[in-house]
Amino acid sequence: MENHTVKEGKTMAIISHLWIIGLLIAFFVNNNNKNFFTSFYIRQSLGLNLIQAFNGWVVYEFIGATAGAILGFILFVFWIISLIGAIKGEEKLVPFIGEKFQEWFQNI
Repeated sequence: MENHTVKEGKTMAIISHLWIIGLLIAFFVNNNNKNFFTSFYIRQSLGLNLIQAFNGWVVYEFIGATAGAILGFILFVFWIISLIGAIKGEEKLVPFIGEKFQEWFQNI
């Protein structure tokens, strides 16, 4: 990836990791001036947030708190991996599901 694109999109890529509010801010700012690096991390963050919502609403409720806590911890580790990748300026896919996030949300 071009170094200039990474430098321009790095701040919004990091902001996209700051919960739903940061994701929305990065999404709307990126809509005005599309940056591939920012879009990459918006897709990763959106996927992680959706799975976290599923975890809170379904896994905790129907499977149990232990399973929900384990999945929550795994998602937290994935979030850290993604955030570190954004800070370093690297396109770091979330393990196991990051490629799917890029495919599912390719229009973002």
